[in-house]
Amino acid sequence: MNTAKPKILIIDDEKNTRDGLRRAFAHKYDILLAEDAARGLRLLGEQSVDVVLTDLRMPGIDGMAFTREVTARENAPLVVMLTAYGTLQTAVDAMKMGAYDYLTKPVNLDNLEMVIDRGLESRRLRVENRRLRLELDKRFGFDSLIGNSKAMLDVCEMTRQVAAARSTALITGESGTGKELIAHAIHRLSARAERPFVVVHCASLNESLLESELFGHEKGAFTSAHERTIGRFERADGGSLFLDEIGEINASTQIKLLRVLESHTIERVGGSEPIPVDVRLIAATNRDLHHLVEEGRFREDLYYRLNVVNILIPPLRERGGDVPLLLNHYVALSAEENGKTLSGFTSEALKVLCAYPWPGNVRELRNCVERMVVMARGSALTLKDVPSDIRNAVSVALEAPASLPAAAAPLDLDTNEKNLIVRALAETRGNRTAAAKVLGISRRTLHRKLHTYGLGEN
Repeated sequence: MNTAKPKILIIDDEKNTRDGLRRAFAHKYDILLAEDAARGLRLLGEQSVDVVLTDLRMPGIDGMAFTREVTARENAPLVVMLTAYGTLQTAVDAMKMGAYDYLTKPVNLDNLEMVIDRGLESRRLRVENRRLRLELDKRFGFDSLIGNSKAMLDVCEMTRQVAAARSTALITGESGTGKELIAHAIHRLSARAERPFVVVHCASLNESLLESELFGHEKGAFTSAHERTIGRFERADGGSLFLDEIGEINASTQIKLLRVLESHTIERVGGSEPIPVDVRLIAATNRDLHHLVEEGRFREDLYYRLNVVNILIPPLRERGGDVPLLLNHYVALSAEENGKTLSGFTSEALKVLCAYPWPGNVRELRNCVERMVVMARGSALTLKDVPSDIRNAVSVALEAPASLPAAAAPLDLDTNEKNLIVRALAETRGNRTAAAKVLGISRRTLHRKLHTYGLGEN
């Protein structure tokens, strides 16, 4: 636990003032003293300081020039200006230079202590926000879009272009491909980066709850509405709202959503007053919205309003060259999170992991790596650390023949069926769900037949 006292630098050309402030606050803060701004700047270059109390009128560099220079620095301390020559205009000028507060002499020590404590809390929150932002950038920022395949480089370039625009964006792709990561990147690269990024997972909410979450509700709108609640659109005002799994929303919500996109206003559930909102909408789905439109399950006009720009994220099986990069990225990240030191994967483990088709895409890969890291006992992840279901799937795919001879001799039914299963597994790179679909049978039936024919068992 860090018990170090906050550090305060006091700059004043009057020795009595410096000594008096030191005696008043030495019990609570670490105190540094400087007789002029030049000396203060040297101390700031040598030590980390939380708050600076500076006089306004001093020989050489005055308080205004000092404040302007210091507050422009990275991780700048808070500056509180003290002066016996206070005017309203001077106070305004001090704030423009970046001062946190402005007090006139003789200073009330209780008021000054309150200002210092309030400033320290403000600085702590500022530092914490910066740390959290860096963590978000690490997890969701553009640098986290791992891959050097052409497909992924195209996605990155489109993300850059979309971020600079104000249009609605639709992100499509299979589950686990990283649609929310792209949405975060669009927001972080946009002019709205400093404003809220609000996420709604549409499939996790029932119809009535989803409308209340999106638009808010008035007190008494329904039985359990005991007070007014602000919805996600209002929370995202000035920023971005990410609607994940938008293909799951019902017809009523689709109509209200279309109205928001056209009027830039919302109405809370149970209310009638239009509320203006400035929100960039980013939507994502693993469904074929165009197909849903043809089936009459998704409004065509809403589809076109959402699909201004479409970013299609390719499945991991179509960007196999990115798999080693992702594996190494996530093993480093997971090892750090779990307090382990690992050199990476052995060549045998890497070969198997790269041969696996990853039907669950990046999400499955990340979860797999994390599980391997947690269970690892050695300094590297070996073939034994690779989950057995992945080893089995890869074993079947690698052992299967690429194709059957064009003029094969007559075979009995069981042999024909076995060869069809082997071919389907080979074509889907061991993906049993995909192979079952190709064969027109259930995954459970396929599993039973694999057991019957002794396929994929180690």
